[in-house]
Amino acid sequence: VRPPERPRSGGGAFGFMQGGVSAERPSESTIREVAEELREVNETGGNVMVVAGPAVIHSGAGDALADLVEAGYVDALSAGNGFATHDLERSLYGTSLGMNVETLEHPRKGHKHHIWTISEIIRAGGIAAAVDEGIITDGVMYQCVENDVDTVLAGSIRDDGPLPDTITDAIEAQNAIREQAHEADIVLMLATLLHSVAVGNCLPSTTKTVCVDINPATVTQLLDRGSAQAVGMVTDIGTFVPTLAEYVLEGAAESESARADTADDA
Repeated sequence: VRPPERPRSGGGAFGFMQGGVSAERPSESTIREVAEELREVNETGGNVMVVAGPAVIHSGAGDALADLVEAGYVDALSAGNGFATHDLERSLYGTSLGMNVETLEHPRKGHKHHIWTISEIIRAGGIAAAVDEGIITDGVMYQCVENDVDTVLAGSIRDDGPLPDTITDAIEAQNAIREQAHEADIVLMLATLLHSVAVGNCLPSTTKTVCVDINPATVTQLLDRGSAQAVGMVTDIGTFVPTLAEYVLEGAAESESARADTADDA
């Protein structure tokens, strides 16, 4: 067994086991470094994996994650039935668990929206079929279908429905997650302890991981699972994802502009 070598330099945000867990850490600079890492992995042909919980949609961060998928910065998505249902409900009704994430209003019969959403997807024959039929026209799942992102939805005993795309066999779901994890160069774990632990159990210690949750205990548990290169952030996921997307996409635009200027000079 050869453990990963400890770098002599600080290593930035991904320094060897230096990512402490505290809400007092400067989140802005950390997010900027994570964004730079995502761009580097993307530009070198690496694999970016996102593990997302329903809070990503419920907090209003779904649009920002969809933008990252559309721009090609997400190669694999691992989530549960709840995440996909929330996202699809947002596309169909503009709500997440019956709440309008922009106005915070609760429309009449909004509590039924997630069940109606699941019924619509079942009727269509699956998420991809619903996209093809024009039933689903935006959101994270829409972009995953349109951009051929490898998606695994792992089910649990508490799921409503579930969606036709959700893998209800735990062993089958583990095998699918394991295939994703072994391809990943960097993993973003966003507001989900259950699925993040499932993915973390399959990751090599050399894979870079970014764990974000509002609960410090969740971040600590994820960071303590043995990764040599991990960043933990205790912050609102509704702030983290849009800020990350802004830095990633702005940085990509600046890099493209710089390359164009270099080509013109040549």
